[in-house]
Amino acid sequence: MPEHKEERSVGELFSNLANETTTLLRQEVQLAKVELGQKAAKVGRQVAFIVVGGAVAYAGVLAVIAAAILLIAQIMPGWLSALIVGLAVVAVGYLFTQKALHELKNLDPMPRARSRH
Repeated sequence: MPEHKEERSVGELFSNLANETTTLLRQEVQLAKVELGQKAAKVGRQVAFIVVGGAVAYAGVLAVIAAAILLIAQIMPGWLSALIVGLAVVAVGYLFTQKALHELKNLDPMPRARSRH
């Protein structure tokens, strides 16, 4: 039985290599899109949980503030109690806002190369 060799030219081999490489790259890009889509969906679900958790925590903070007002109202008029607690909450919010604004003003938006140590 004679040996049957299929001989192809170098041009055909390069052409096949180019086609196979193109196909492989397309498949890799498609796979990356699918993986990114799945990860984006997972991130979206987790962000929703964070939002719900934040809303529940906010409701808890409001209840604690109301309790502080009611507690202080036992020793002074209710309006004064609400004013004192309200001013304290405003002061804390102001401090957080000022710190964040200060950090944003000092933030350099340009990407910089990091040296490895």
